[in-house]
Amino acid sequence: MSELSVNHLLGIKYLNNEDIKLIFETADHFKEVINRPIKKVPSLRDITIANLFFENSTRTKLSFELAEKRLSADVINFSASQSSVKKGETLIDTVNNILSMKVDMVVMRHPNPGASVFLSNHVNASIINAGDGAHEHPTQALLDSYSIRERLGEVKGKKVVIVGDILHSRVALSNIFALKTQGAQVKVCGPKTLIPKYIDKLGVTVETNLKKALNWCDVANMLRVQNERMTVSYFPSAREYTQQYGVNMELLNSLNKEITIMHPGPINRGVEITSDVADSDQAIILDQVQNGVAIRMAVIYLLASKIKQ
Repeated sequence: MSELSVNHLLGIKYLNNEDIKLIFETADHFKEVINRPIKKVPSLRDITIANLFFENSTRTKLSFELAEKRLSADVINFSASQSSVKKGETLIDTVNNILSMKVDMVVMRHPNPGASVFLSNHVNASIINAGDGAHEHPTQALLDSYSIRERLGEVKGKKVVIVGDILHSRVALSNIFALKTQGAQVKVCGPKTLIPKYIDKLGVTVETNLKKALNWCDVANMLRVQNERMTVSYFPSAREYTQQYGVNMELLNSLNKEITIMHPGPINRGVEITSDVADSDQAIILDQVQNGVAIRMAVIYLLASKIKQ
C-alpha cells in the first residue's frame, strides 16, 4: 500500500492497520533524514501548512513545526491567545481567513472534542488533529506505538498498561485504538474515579493494583494527572496518588522482569514517576520525543501527497 486510506488525520479510530504500517515505514525513512548533517528534504516546497493552537502546547507544537520545516513546507503559526478568537470570531471564520491565504493543510489543537472533524466537513484543506479536548491525540499514539516497535521489535502481541488519569486523557484513548488495531493487549490502571465507565467497551481490562499491572506488562505508559481538566477532586491528595500509582526505582527493581517505561510528557517528576526512573535506561521518553518529529513528518508527507494528486 503506498497511500493512506484517509484524507485527514482526525483520530486513530479512522485508520486501519495498513495505514499505521505505512506511516511507520515512512517514519523509518525520515528518521534516517533527521540524523543526517543536513536534516532537510525539499519534499513539500509547494505546500503551506497552518498550525492552529487554541490550547497551550509546547512539545506537540514544536514537534509539528520542526517536522514541517524539515520537509521544507511554508509554515504559518497561529495562537488563539493572541488572535481575534478572543474578540468572538468563530472557528470557521478564523480558518476560512487562513485558508483564503491559500493554505493546504491545517494542524489544529482545540479544547472541544470533535473540533477537527467539524472543521474537515467545512473547509477545503487537509486537517491533522493535534489534540481535541479529552478525545483523541492521534500523532502521540502513533509515536508511542512506533517507539514500542523500535524498542521491542513489534507491537503485535505485546502487553501494554496505561497508568494514571485515563478519564481526562486523549493520549489514553488514541493509544488504546492504536494498540488494539496492531494486535497488542491493553490494560488500564489507576484510581477507579479516573477510569471511564465505558472502558470495557474498548476491549481493555482494568487493574487497580499497580504492582500486578507492572508484573503483567511489557510496557508501562505513565500518564500525568491532568489537574487543568479537573473540576472536582478525584483522589485525596497528590501524595496519596503517588503512593498508590507512582513508579519509582525500588518498585521497578522488585518486579520479576524488566519493563519499558514511557511517558507522553510533560512529566510531573515525583508524582507519576520519580526522576531516577525518568532518567533510567528502562525509560524511552526522549526516544518518544525524537520519534515524534519523524512520525509527524511521515503523516504530513503522506497527507500532502494526496493533496498534490
